[in-house]
Amino acid sequence: MSAVTAVLDEKKAIVRALREKLTSEVAALARAQADAMAAATHEEAKPENDKDTRAIEASYLARGQAERVRVLEQESNALEFLPLRAFKDDDPVSLGALVDAEVDGGATVYFLAPCSGGERVNDVQVVTPLSPIGRALVGRSAGESVEVKMAAKMRELEIVGVR
Repeated sequence: MSAVTAVLDEKKAIVRALREKLTSEVAALARAQADAMAAATHEEAKPENDKDTRAIEASYLARGQAERVRVLEQESNALEFLPLRAFKDDDPVSLGALVDAEVDGGATVYFLAPCSGGERVNDVQVVTPLSPIGRALVGRSAGESVEVKMAAKMRELEIVGVR
């Protein structure tokens, strides 16, 4: 297997794992949303007086959960259509890049994705372009160093490689 194929397979596995997690979250939230909607419209949810807001609260909860389901489905679609390619070390970091970095003497691998920041897949930390680390990485190339605020401390992050 060529190095390019191995990198693409690794990226596909990361995206697949992220989408599976999102699918699982969508299923759980959809069930919770259906339960909240049923609670909002149930006979026992009828207000007993003008101060009884159980039904209204349950409908707000159902609406919020439905919105979260919609957002998670959009994120899953963004991952599904994320173009994956093998980067060269002199390519600037952009969406879909695996970035080998050194932080405080320790090796770390970041995957720049449109969503699911904060997740870990097979020892790879997922970051988004909106996160502090993602913002620092975008547009940089191998060999560059950047300062990033992590855990309330400024740390130097050296980009060892981009794949």
